[in-house]
Amino acid sequence: MNSASMDIAAGSGALATGLVVAAVALVALLIGAFWVGSRIRRREPGPPHPAEQPRMPEEGPVREVRERREPDEVPRGDRRLTPHEMPGHGNSPTRSGTAQERPRWSEGSSGSFGSGGPGGG
Repeated sequence: MNSASMDIAAGSGALATGLVVAAVALVALLIGAFWVGSRIRRREPGPPHPAEQPRMPEEGPVREVRERREPDEVPRGDRRLTPHEMPGHGNSPTRSGTAQERPRWSEGSSGSFGSGGPGGG
């Protein structure tokens, strides 16, 4: 063997040793992370017992109510209102609308914007 091939062989041995050291360090880091995570998990409270689970109300399950509400007018004034000053946020109750049937699309209309059609109604 000449000296050039010996230099290449020596360099690849050092590279291999460096890769092995890096792999061992990575494995040690992963094991340490797993160990720390398991210690943290042991300190957390366990899952709730069946007695601590939520219960259904005595009057039965809560049902969804679908109704149409009357819109509130935005008050006009000299200054801009903040959201909590707007009606319908605890300040004034909204009321049920007079017509409770759902609005339907008119015939020939797609019911969406940008459909490219002539539109309807």
